[in-house]
Amino acid sequence: MPLQKAQRQGKRYLNPVPTKVGGLSTIFKLGPRFFLGGAARSPKHPLGPFHTDRRIYETSPASGLRITWMGHASSLVELDGVNILIDPVWDERAAPTRWAGPKRFFPPPLLLEDLPRIDVVLISHDHYDHLGADTVQRLAHMESLKQTRWITSLGVGAILSKLGAAPARLTELNWTEQVQVGPLTITALPARHFSGRSLLNRFVTLWSSFALIGPKHRVYYGADSGEWHGFREIGETFGSFDLTMLEIGASNPLWEDIHMGPEGAIRSFRALGGQGLFMPIHWGLFDLALHPWQQPIERIVAVEDLKLWSPTPGIPTEVVCGVEVRSNWWR
Repeated sequence: MPLQKAQRQGKRYLNPVPTKVGGLSTIFKLGPRFFLGGAARSPKHPLGPFHTDRRIYETSPASGLRITWMGHASSLVELDGVNILIDPVWDERAAPTRWAGPKRFFPPPLLLEDLPRIDVVLISHDHYDHLGADTVQRLAHMESLKQTRWITSLGVGAILSKLGAAPARLTELNWTEQVQVGPLTITALPARHFSGRSLLNRFVTLWSSFALIGPKHRVYYGADSGEWHGFREIGETFGSFDLTMLEIGASNPLWEDIHMGPEGAIRSFRALGGQGLFMPIHWGLFDLALHPWQQPIERIVAVEDLKLWSPTPGIPTEVVCGVEVRSNWWR
């Protein structure tokens, strides 16, 4: 089936292919394993501190493409003169409360108030590790972001508006729809995942991946997704990509349809064309699965024929064609 807009069944959005999403039965299976033997799932010692030198942003990237990875799925992408803040989570926990839930392994490398000019805040879906309520609320009330565009998937705009984002600055996209920001074209594309900020409102809002296409550079942000055959068509239609950002963490065989894991990420990168550099995301900040916290990146760095781009959190790093970045910060 070719790439197409998301379909609905009643009020629920459907995945591009049949997809199994765990419910209460999965929670019951995981319960004992989650609460026992969790030492390896979090670092034994404090990580960092990581610090972003805000003065770097006073000079545009020589390559035209620079990324500051803040951990997990949050990144500041400077692409052909447009600054995009992707899935910002500066919150202490990826959870609906401030007192319980997955806690950050390290503090944000950069204060929100020290961000450079932000042209777009891009939010892929409404899960707590991609849409931090406190973060969005603070960003929405910052004077420096009053002219910023908010771009997200269908239905997520209501959440952002409730947190303070100006409706006039907000654009919701269905899959295959696109919006122009200066010289940059942002296209929402299918992903194999789900949505919902509780067990009671799953699938009510849409989830997306995105192609970021500038006059000189192309970036694919995979957000959250399991493997599916559509990656090949995305690569053929929107590639080749200079950088492909794919999730590697929070995976488990019980939910392999919605989180691809490191091996799936490598296969998906190759399905997307395997050109350019591979950037692993969705790891290293929150305990969201049963695997040791270092396991996803250890499996990735062990692959010899992979052009890897994996910087230290908080370090603004230029993306140069064919030049790998292999930081060992996690060791």
